[in-house]
Amino acid sequence: MNGHTSSKAKQNLTRFFLIIFLLVFSCTSILAQDQDTVPASVYKPEKALKRIHIRQLTKNGFKFWQDDFSGHWAGIDFGFNLLLNPDYKDYNSEFMDIDELRSNSAYFNVLQQSIGLQCNRNKIGLVTGLGLHLQGYRLNDNITIFRDGNSVIQPESLVANDNQKSKLALISFMVPVLLEFQIPVNHYDNRIYFSAGPYGEVKLNSHTKVKYKTDQKEKLKVGDHFSLRDFRYGLMVRTGYRSINFFATCDLVPLFRDERGPELTPFTVGITLIRF
Repeated sequence: MNGHTSSKAKQNLTRFFLIIFLLVFSCTSILAQDQDTVPASVYKPEKALKRIHIRQLTKNGFKFWQDDFSGHWAGIDFGFNLLLNPDYKDYNSEFMDIDELRSNSAYFNVLQQSIGLQCNRNKIGLVTGLGLHLQGYRLNDNITIFRDGNSVIQPESLVANDNQKSKLALISFMVPVLLEFQIPVNHYDNRIYFSAGPYGEVKLNSHTKVKYKTDQKEKLKVGDHFSLRDFRYGLMVRTGYRSINFFATCDLVPLFRDERGPELTPFTVGITLIRF
């Protein structure tokens, strides 16, 4: 009787430990599955897609360096001409005393090349190109100029007439080399810029023009080199934001050749009318 009871107790004890083992194993498996499973509330495919395409979403915002550097040169400029540091030694009058408001320059900057200087940014670069410079100086109504036998510029008086207009005009090719800095604003869509650098000009043509009126309108145009420099160079600065753009140029050599005329330094300040 005691032996049978002891054997039955052992069987019950074995069953108990087996049940405990199965319960522990089941709980462990369930916990493991819970750790590997992402709740539906956490995993959202659309959020994953947004993370994948975040660079595309910020392309027009913070990733502004993905675009190439583009400078500010091409367009049409208009400016007012001045003649600085006048020196009229060997002359009796300041015959190149011009009317600044009627002495103008027009620039047709038709070609532009922009060169970025940064590997992963597009805010600093070089800007060059080619432009046509039309330059005019409005002289005193009763004065024009001519070149004497020694190629020295001399003033010539005209018949006094209220309807006279006298002008010296030049046409040149211009090539600048500008270092430009840009400051992005408004999510980098528009930029404030500042550029400066040297330029060179090659004279193509020059002439004087006198308009007068007798019984009808008359025009006297005389083409000559007038001892003007065939090659001039100077410094240019440009700045602006969107449609508001300013520029200034200053020659580093006098308008006339050495000892062929009064020493006058051309200076121009103006605005950009149209940007290409």
